[in-house]
Amino acid sequence: MRALQQTLTLAWRSLVQVRHNPWELGDYSIQPILFLVLFLYVFGGAISGTPDDYLSYMLPGVIVMNLVFVTVYVGHGLNTDLTKGIFDRFRALPIPRWAPLAGRIVADLAKQSLCILLLLGVGYLLGFRPDSSILAVVAMVALLLLFALSASWIMVLVGVVARDPEHVQLFGFTALFPVTFVSNAFVPVATMPGWLQGVVQANPVSVLTDAVRGLLLGGPVAAPVLGSLAWAVALTALFAPLSVWALNRRLARG
Repeated sequence: MRALQQTLTLAWRSLVQVRHNPWELGDYSIQPILFLVLFLYVFGGAISGTPDDYLSYMLPGVIVMNLVFVTVYVGHGLNTDLTKGIFDRFRALPIPRWAPLAGRIVADLAKQSLCILLLLGVGYLLGFRPDSSILAVVAMVALLLLFALSASWIMVLVGVVARDPEHVQLFGFTALFPVTFVSNAFVPVATMPGWLQGVVQANPVSVLTDAVRGLLLGGPVAAPVLGSLAWAVALTALFAPLSVWALNRRLARG
């Protein structure tokens, strides 16, 4: 319980830091809303005939896209603490060695939760209506947060090995753009070239987007949810040990 309390205290520290970095708050709130509105009214008519029809298809994609993008701030914040020596100060405190990293990840999950609810609220104002139960919506949020947790380990590794916070953002966004847009988040797979469709269908962003659509709109659920869970387990199993090893190595090097 003491370790949990210390982790939550460090998570609160990360949340309070948003006051000093308003651009981060914008990425969690203003930016996804802009993406939602712009994609809806610019591409909605061309893709689905009307913006109203496109909203149901596109809103889950925007939620997943933003969830993936903002995991960059886990690595960015961790790299900032490492390069400025704050992590070394944490090591001198009578707290578990894993508490600063866990606090950073817990804070990110709190921000992710706020962003998901914000996008659902804006979508509701624009006319989106879920065609499922409240339990399905809660399950959707839980699935998204679980996937965000697994994806955060990738950015933890980037944050440990990168030279400075700017390189974390440069590498993170450069790598995530093709993964996010080469998916079914905004365009149906059937409209893409045949050689690309297999890649898109195997993309974890596509699998998670299908799961969110199923839980929100009452479509197929079992296969995409199980696929998303499989991707979450695989990403965690691969990147969590690598991240911890790289972090311990960097701290040992001083």
